[in-house]
Amino acid sequence: MNEIMNALNQRKSVRVYTEKEISQEDKESILNAALQAPSAGCQLLYTILDITDQNKKERLVHLCDDQPFIAKAKMVLVFCADCRKWLSFYREAGLTPRKPGAGDLLLAVEDALIAAQNAVTVAESLGIGSCYIGDVMENAEEMKELLSIPEYVYPACMLVFGYPTEQQKERKKLERFRLTDIVCENAYQDKDGEEIRSMFDTRRGEKSYDEWMEAFWKRKYESDFSNEMNRSMEVYLREFL
Repeated sequence: MNEIMNALNQRKSVRVYTEKEISQEDKESILNAALQAPSAGCQLLYTILDITDQNKKERLVHLCDDQPFIAKAKMVLVFCADCRKWLSFYREAGLTPRKPGAGDLLLAVEDALIAAQNAVTVAESLGIGSCYIGDVMENAEEMKELLSIPEYVYPACMLVFGYPTEQQKERKKLERFRLTDIVCENAYQDKDGEEIRSMFDTRRGEKSYDEWMEAFWKRKYESDFSNEMNRSMEVYLREFL
């Protein structure tokens, strides 16, 4: 297994960090890696917010479901899908661009997330742990104010970085599904009941499938943060619909 494959297989979310600072050189390596990611038409339809203000980090803790490790991270980056900046580029040339639509937003989200994953992969190669924070899309009004997010810009994801503690290094990575559970050949294929249940045979421990799934459903799909995420997305989408 080569180094890149090994890094991808070993990488897991890290939420506890040592006090070691991330050097400016390594920080720039991570950011430059993000910019090297594939991008639609090489437009780089994203803007990266480098959050260095500790007060803002503390506020992000509250706005992102009270996750205190955010404030303790040595580097915090918000990857924004940016459908705004190219409007400025076009107008500078005397053009009259149309209003961005849902397709433009989704394309920009793709660009932002691909760039974010490049940052994660290079950080891992440097021994720096990371964790995605999808909750940055919640509390839209307050998030827009805190990060000065203007029209046609959407915070697609946040990444926090730091050197993992020994406990985090040794912590077992959560098991992934099998290829046959995820990969469909040529067309989408729904799973039948038996296939679905077999996907969770090694995940549910002593619980039955129904018990495990009900608990997960309540904790994730029907949670307060999930409902807030959907409400906030409606706020962001108004600009594009």
